[in-house]
Amino acid sequence: MNVRNWFFIGILVFAAIGLGSSLFTNPLGLMKQVIFIIVVAAAIFGVYRFLSGRRPGAGEYRSFAKAAKQSKKRMKHRQTPSKQSSSAKVKPLRKRSAAHLTVIEGKKGKKKDRAIF
Repeated sequence: MNVRNWFFIGILVFAAIGLGSSLFTNPLGLMKQVIFIIVVAAAIFGVYRFLSGRRPGAGEYRSFAKAAKQSKKRMKHRQTPSKQSSSAKVKPLRKRSAAHLTVIEGKKGKKKDRAIF
């Protein structure tokens, strides 16, 4: 473990000791502190959400979401005429005639006469 890990472990140990001693000596004060921290964090989060909702791109996203919802609704109500595709139709099987192929014996042993460059 490097020095940074030991430093954080030491801080966590001191925090646990302080929390434990505060819990045993003044539990009501600890509860007040926890509630105060939660209220402050909620207030900061609320201010952030309020300010981030006023950015210029938010209206564009709202318009896009509305258009997407309308498109989904329109596509849901549209019914396509059901056609059978040509590959789905059953064609009567036709017996194929046998291919009349013959094997031509060639000169396999003789090599080609190639010009030397």
